[in-house]
Amino acid sequence: QVQLVESGGGLVQAGGSLRLSCAASGRTFSSYIMGWFRQAPGKEREFVAATRRTVDNTYYADSVKGRFTISRDNAKNTVYLQMNSLKPEDTAVYYCAAARGARLSRVSDYDYWGQGTQVTVSS
Repeated sequence: QVQLVESGGGLVQAGGSLRLSCAASGRTFSSYIMGWFRQAPGKEREFVAATRRTVDNTYYADSVKGRFTISRDNAKNTVYLQMNSLKPEDTAVYYCAAARGARLSRVSDYDYWGQGTQVTVSS
């Protein structure tokens, strides 16, 4: 079992930045693919970014490429999402997730989920 706890959400003006953190329990954190998803009101949960066991392999949705950066610290069992140049359309609940398999871009690829943290970007 893996438990995930997100933090770092909040209210920010357009153009601003936020850094989300996701702390994971368990001794096998480094073996999981870690991902970030988001869900806006009335919309489906969507892929934002993911990293395989090392940050040499990172993947991003086109909508955030160049603005968001995913990173992980396996010694601290933590994954981060640095979000820059935020836009009102980035407003959503952001979820951290862990996957045991090899796929990483779909909700169904992930085995464990956090409770989410709200990010609101005002115009």
